[in-house]
Amino acid sequence: MNFFLHLSTCNTCKKIIKELNLPNDVNIIDIKKTPITLAQIEKLHKKKGTYKSLINNRAQLFKQLNIDTKKLTEEKAKQLLSDHYTFLKRPVLLYKGRAFVGNSKEEIESAKRWINEQ
Repeated sequence: MNFFLHLSTCNTCKKIIKELNLPNDVNIIDIKKTPITLAQIEKLHKKKGTYKSLINNRAQLFKQLNIDTKKLTEEKAKQLLSDHYTFLKRPVLLYKGRAFVGNSKEEIESAKRWINEQ
């Protein structure tokens, strides 16, 4: 299944959705309304190699929970991703076997190229 995980309240995510011009076979999911599933986390982990690569290190909840991101283990990262949407680096696109995570210019350009090649 192809999917795009985002927050509908995030202006950056809105801009990226328009920029990517997502194909019709991509399921667009607001993770605040429909939380990420363990199956989705596992799919992304397989594609990216680590749970920590999926973590949004700038999440305010890290400070509130007094979690040191530098000491974050893979198991703790997996648990955080399962526990609360704010820990997921956004947006996330899983499309035709490739995963694109985050909003860096390079990641978005790679996603655009991949979509256009398919």
